[in-house]
Amino acid sequence: MRAALLLAVLGLVAGLLSWAPPASAADDDAPPGLPAAGSPWFGPSLTWTEDSAADYANRLGASPSLYTQRVNYPLGEDDRTYLRQFVEQAATQGAVAVVSLEPVVPLEELTEDDAEAFTDDLVELHRELDTYFLVRFAPEMNGTWYGWGQQPRAYVEAFRTVADQVHAATPHAAMVWAPVYGAGYPYGAAYGDVDPERMTEAGELDTDDNGRLDEGDDPYGPYWPGDDVVDWVGLTLYHFGPDRGRIDNDLGLDGDGETGDLETSEGFELDRVATPDAYRERLEERFNYNQGGGGTPFYERFAATYDKPMLVETGALWIPDGEGDPEVAIKQGWWEQVLEANADYPLVRGISWLEQRRPEAEADDRVVDWRATRTDELADALRADLGSDRVDIGPVTRVLDQEAANEATAQGRQPAADEIGAEMGWIVFCVAVLAVLFLLAGIAGKYVPSWRYPNENDPRDQRLDLFRGWIILAVVITHVEVTSPYSYITLNAVGAITGAEMFVLLSGIVLGMIYLPTVRKLGEWVTAVTMWKRARKQYLVALVVVMLVYLLGLLPFVDATVITTFTDRGTGENGEAVTGQVYDLYANAPRLFDYPPPWYAVKQLLLLEMGPWVFNIMGLFVVLSLLLPVLMWFIKRGLWWLVLAVSWALFVWNSISEVHVLPSQFEDVFPLLTWQIAFTHGLVLGVYRRQVTQALVSRAGKIGCAVFVFAYAGALVWLWLAHTYGYSASPFPEGSYGWLYDNAYTRVFLQPGRLLDLVLMIIVAYAVLTTMWKPIDKIVGWFWIPLGAASLYVFIVHVFFVLAVGNIPGLDRGSWWQGTLVHTAVLALIWVMVKKRFLFSVIPR
Repeated sequence: MRAALLLAVLGLVAGLLSWAPPASAADDDAPPGLPAAGSPWFGPSLTWTEDSAADYANRLGASPSLYTQRVNYPLGEDDRTYLRQFVEQAATQGAVAVVSLEPVVPLEELTEDDAEAFTDDLVELHRELDTYFLVRFAPEMNGTWYGWGQQPRAYVEAFRTVADQVHAATPHAAMVWAPVYGAGYPYGAAYGDVDPERMTEAGELDTDDNGRLDEGDDPYGPYWPGDDVVDWVGLTLYHFGPDRGRIDNDLGLDGDGETGDLETSEGFELDRVATPDAYRERLEERFNYNQGGGGTPFYERFAATYDKPMLVETGALWIPDGEGDPEVAIKQGWWEQVLEANADYPLVRGISWLEQRRPEAEADDRVVDWRATRTDELADALRADLGSDRVDIGPVTRVLDQEAANEATAQGRQPAADEIGAEMGWIVFCVAVLAVLFLLAGIAGKYVPSWRYPNENDPRDQRLDLFRGWIILAVVITHVEVTSPYSYITLNAVGAITGAEMFVLLSGIVLGMIYLPTVRKLGEWVTAVTMWKRARKQYLVALVVVMLVYLLGLLPFVDATVITTFTDRGTGENGEAVTGQVYDLYANAPRLFDYPPPWYAVKQLLLLEMGPWVFNIMGLFVVLSLLLPVLMWFIKRGLWWLVLAVSWALFVWNSISEVHVLPSQFEDVFPLLTWQIAFTHGLVLGVYRRQVTQALVSRAGKIGCAVFVFAYAGALVWLWLAHTYGYSASPFPEGSYGWLYDNAYTRVFLQPGRLLDLVLMIIVAYAVLTTMWKPIDKIVGWFWIPLGAASLYVFIVHVFFVLAVGNIPGLDRGSWWQGTLVHTAVLALIWVMVKKRFLFSVIPR
């Protein structure tokens, strides 16, 4: 009857799921300031279907400060998807997003509605991702190779329309006017004119009034939209090679330039190192002008005159045919010229390098390679030449990457920001209580022997199951974030003295206890395969949980953000300054439903880089389960000392260098090389349980344990008294008490104090559960033991209870009576599921 009632309550809780809008970042913050003069932002323009921001940053060895993407305009549904994908990747590194809008309809057909729809997308993306945008509308508009080229009236009108909407909608986007370098203007058919016979807007373009469009005409002025709508100016300055000239580059006002194979051209001398000062000559408007110069330099005329920051898009062409100059010489020679000029052109505040491999008309449609990180040699040279101050690399806005999101979730195990000051007091209190319990255990063992645990040789030690049940209950209560007496005790007392590390240690002990008996029964190889199959099952279940949570969040009446996002509580590395910041733990999950899904999103799923924050330790258990047969091979042969020595070496190394072996979500919260120490010690304790037990109950063992427990407790109590009442802390240094929490007891790290607490808890738990077993078993054993025996099952299913509680309409998480009711219902329902063995054949235990 009781079980049926509890199941009915479960159905009621599930039925109360309701929709709530996801949290979003604030949009009233100030835009980022410009980089320092002479040190511009730097980043690539990638082929986003083949490359990613993460891969580029890995190749370069640094995070760029900007990324560039070309987007069709007006935006269709696919274009919106591509824009979002691009901005999401830029946001993972806090980079500026340079969005180059490329019209796909005639300029005259672009409308205010198109501009408004685009700016709505920018506003929403900024709110979600905090990204700053540079919007390059129809770049290289003075060229002839794009459909929007050389149409000054229509271009200026369209630019101003977009600019007006952008400026009215958000301060987090700036408009960039970006023609191409003017040498060779008006770029006839030899330059790739898409339609050399079309009529041009002749009146505006024939600036010297000679009846022709030729290199004597102004390549920039007719396209200038106006100081009031331009925030940045830009210029495309590629290095193709020395220009050997073109015949009949002029265009008649009636469109009578030669076309196709009638055009005679020498073109560029490709695959050659740039001549000295070729980049500066471009900035000074002297490079490749047949008549000695192109008038007032673009930089002086537009950047300096109007005090506008300038964005340069550049790159150096190399053809992988083995016939030209060496690739490194061409590319490094060019970027050195670009970087060297920064100090003399302080308004150059952004450099976008073309990081693509693509066919080029100037190379007879051969595939050329512009990439500056194509090889390790190139990438290392570029990183070295960028230096520490020649460009401004690194985050410009908030870094919303998976690692930052994962690291923030550790705050879920921290006390509230206003309670951290009392944390050390709770630690001292708990240690003192454990010392008292240890004393009581000794008294009970001497005077009430009938209470003693009766089955010392039982291979399934119920003391461990009861202890694991207590720990897993603390996990569930902590993650179901409501106020109740349960959470008060769990967050303050239990969390102060132990936590996830005890869960890992006990898992190791249990596996150590059962492994060798299984070997004796099945053989070593079959046992290893069995354990690897168990790890595979854990991994597949983890993937299912990760995806199921995401899919549930797509339902209109389910708000999964309670576990798919994490809100900064101000207790993390960045302190209270980022309180309220929302981290998306499924940033790239929507990309899994693209066709085909990009590899970076698939990889993040397969490596468990995404997932609900209450589930992130699952990846650690998967990896430890995979390592189990290897570790046990050594322990079985008596090499436990080697396993522990290597374990400690890795622990110390990681405490110094903070190495992440895997990109998985758990690594940012439970780094493998650190947390393995609890598991390896658990394995050794499990295998040598009888020997360890005999040592502990010997006369020397009892004395040693008593000295450790009471000396440890006495030292902490003495420091607390000295701190609280102003006594001298001698023989401890002054200020020791205040130093201890940050350096020894922070609960999200395995610091020395937390490791000491592991030892203390194991000793006291063994003593208490051995000498006082019967009353404890009678009071809580019926509830805790089944949960402890299926602790992994409980951990997996609790994810969905956290989700369900997060969707209870009108729930007041600060209400004690509501929180107590919720916690009681959740714990009871999980207990019923365990007793009924619900989905035991599917979910690991």
